[in-house]
Amino acid sequence: MKGQLISGKFGELIARQKSDSQFELGEILIAEDSGAKYFLQIYDLQYGSQISQQNLEMISGMSLEEDSDIELMDKHLRNYKIAFLKPLITIHGDSSSLSKSLPEPFTNLREINSNDMSFLVKPRNPLFIGNLRSGSKSLDVPVFLDSKDVLTHHVLVSGTTGKGKSVLMKNLLWELTGNTGLLVLDPHDEYYGRNGLGLKDNPSGKIVYYTSRNVPIGARTLKININVLRPGHFSCLDFSDAQEQAMNAYYREYGNKWVESIIIDKPLNSVKFNDATINVLKRRLMYLLDLDFYESRVFCNGIFDIAAGESTIKSISDDLINAKTVIIDTSNFSGQIELLIGSLIATEVFNKYKHFKMNGELDKKPVISIVLEEAPRVLGKTVLERGDNIFSSIAREGRKFNVGLIAITQLPSLIPREILANMNTKLILGTEMLAERQALIDSASQDLSSDSRNIAALDKGECIISSNFSKFAIPIKIPFFDEKKVQKKIDNVETSFLGLK
Repeated sequence: MKGQLISGKFGELIARQKSDSQFELGEILIAEDSGAKYFLQIYDLQYGSQISQQNLEMISGMSLEEDSDIELMDKHLRNYKIAFLKPLITIHGDSSSLSKSLPEPFTNLREINSNDMSFLVKPRNPLFIGNLRSGSKSLDVPVFLDSKDVLTHHVLVSGTTGKGKSVLMKNLLWELTGNTGLLVLDPHDEYYGRNGLGLKDNPSGKIVYYTSRNVPIGARTLKININVLRPGHFSCLDFSDAQEQAMNAYYREYGNKWVESIIIDKPLNSVKFNDATINVLKRRLMYLLDLDFYESRVFCNGIFDIAAGESTIKSISDDLINAKTVIIDTSNFSGQIELLIGSLIATEVFNKYKHFKMNGELDKKPVISIVLEEAPRVLGKTVLERGDNIFSSIAREGRKFNVGLIAITQLPSLIPREILANMNTKLILGTEMLAERQALIDSASQDLSSDSRNIAALDKGECIISSNFSKFAIPIKIPFFDEKKVQKKIDNVETSFLGLK
């Protein structure tokens, strides 16, 4: 026994801690009453005392100023700790339901253990996220959600730098590889494992890695033909209305050669634009695509090419449709190039999946999920004020076509609330900034209004899952991504899977 319920109201239960026990923020306690188990979570702690505040201050002053050795009679009865708890879920036999009643006053509270989680069942498409956590204690209870539901309805991974976003993503990508098409735009070149353990070691063997430098054995060189570019691919970048209109005009007149036509100063016959607009557009495209123009010829210096790379986008799209994980190393590019590459691939995949649905073939295709680092670059309020882009379109309607986003950020407040609300699974790591915590709380799938302190107190590797596909916000501990884990996966690919009813 760790404590006892003494008073409160629904959502604000008050319990007294037993003197030889220790309550923790975020800890889950069990209250058993009338054959039911009530799962209660601590969201705040404070001191309680039978001694008045004035006398407590006097006792402290005597101890500090006069170095008095003060002994209180029945000190464990007179001074204690109080916890504030909220109900999570109630178990009756083998069935679980959201709590709608309260246990009796003076019901004893005990620690949760793995036997209390026997109501968990296997989801159809299991995705392991971490082990159940109570306070800072990790339990041997794996937490799984249905990957198809979670990915098609989008995932938000949010947390301050250093709280474990990268480790969480490595674990998620490892678990998903082989069953889901995953597009990973990797600005830090950290997921493939070029110089250590990484997704290349996944036993499924369904990893495709594109990079523009020091291409390792088995990887592919990233080259994209400029003829596959369309004006719509640039919608996620900051071009003016006049520049966008000029791009569309060139595309209508010159087709696939529209970029080259702008660079070599071909005239437009159908419409006229200010010379300054065309000149600025030309300079921006040359800088963005790393092109040079000399003696009426276009020279390519980067990943965009006039001759090579015609089938790159199609190959990536086909790999994703075949449930492969495609990692694009963008660590050598500017943020705009990274977004342009992502826009190219996302547009291709999204259009294909729309076609699959129209032809009744969608159910035969795997879910595709696109991993976006620093998501506000394409989903932020200021970006979307200029107009929608392919990523915001997927966020709003991708679930209809089995295409989803995994958006990673430490600043969720920059993303409009309607987009956050469409991300129906949120993996919340430690977040100290109040504005960011509030954005997460306001758009969570469960009521997290009392969890602000809990979210701020999350340590590295600690996470809260708020999802439409779980009955309560689940606290978890993220496992380390290490050699032991990789060896375990290689030795025993088949695992037992559990999920929430």
